Amino acid sequence: MIVRSFKDIENTERHVRAKSGTWESKRIVLAKERVGFSLHETVLYAGTETSMWYANHIEAVLCVEGEAELTNDETGETHWIEPGTMYLLDGHERHTLRPKTDFRCVCVFNPPVTGREDHDENGVYPLLTEEG
Repeated sequence: MIVRSFKDIENTERHVRAKSGTWESKRIVLAKERVGFSLHETVLYAGTETSMWYANHIEAVLCVEGEAELTNDETGETHWIEPGTMYLLDGHERHTLRPKTDFRCVCVFNPPVTGREDHDENGVYPLLTEEG
């Protein structure tokens, strides 16, 4: 059994801040736990824009605080995301999130991330694995 809080991992290697400066993520469950998914609390900052494409992962996102506009960059379709709204990137959709307020969400990734990932120039997380 693992018991851990977001407070426990604040300012550790599990607390990742994007090179872009648009988000930070506390990664409470990672690939090294070997449970088949990773679990994060991510905050995207108000007034920013983050374009992403999880070519190597499926992600589910549940908004718990704040509001943002989500655009499916492949279709142009937009969605208003607010607390209690979930979106699932089950088709590896390229998408852009534009938070109107600080936007806090809980995210699940499959396959799990290692904690070292950040978006590359295409908005992609590389597919990293844990040794052993």
